[in-house]
Amino acid sequence: MKRLSIYIYGSFVAILFVSFSYTLTSCSEEVLDYNNPDVDLFVKQLKEGKYVTEDLDGLSTMPKFTVDDIGQLLKYAEDMTVIPSFPLAPVSYSAGGKLRLGECILWTVESIRLGHNASMGCKMVHTNAENYEGIYFLSDEEVLDAATRYRRWWENRKYPRTMWTIDPCYDEPLCGSGYMWW
Repeated sequence: MKRLSIYIYGSFVAILFVSFSYTLTSCSEEVLDYNNPDVDLFVKQLKEGKYVTEDLDGLSTMPKFTVDDIGQLLKYAEDMTVIPSFPLAPVSYSAGGKLRLGECILWTVESIRLGHNASMGCKMVHTNAENYEGIYFLSDEEVLDAATRYRRWWENRKYPRTMWTIDPCYDEPLCGSGYMWW
C-alpha cells in the first residue's frame, strides 16, 4: 500500500512538472501584434529567426509601423547583424547578398516616410546601379553612413520647415549620398 502511494505521488509530481514546464515554454513565445507592433519584439524575432514572414495565405506580413515608431526603429539602424529573413517579396533574397538588420530597419523607416514599400527588397544600391545585383549593394560602412543620414533627417524633422528653410534635402534622407532604394 505504501509503495502504491509513493508511486501515485511520484506520478502526480512528474505530471505536474511536465505540465508546468509546458506552460512555461508555451508562454515564453511572444506574439507580435501586426496592427500595433512592438519594435523591440519585432527586432528580437528577426535576430532569432523566429519572425513569421508570411500569413496563412502566403502573403507578406509586415507589421503596421507608423511615424510614431521611427525613433525606436532608428535605434537599430546601425545593427549590422545578419538576419535569416525579412517580410518582403522574394526578390530581396534572390538577388544575393546578406540581409543586414540595420539596412532592413532603414527600409522600414523609408517605407513609413513614403507611405508605401520603399522597394521590393531591403537592400540599398548605388545610384549608378544598372540592376539589382550584389555588385551594386552597399558595404557595411555605407549602410552605417545611410543610418547616420536617416538619424539626422529624423532629428531635423523636429524643427518645422519654414519659408526660410534652404536645405534642399530637408525631407530626403539619402539626398546627396549616392545611395538609393532599388
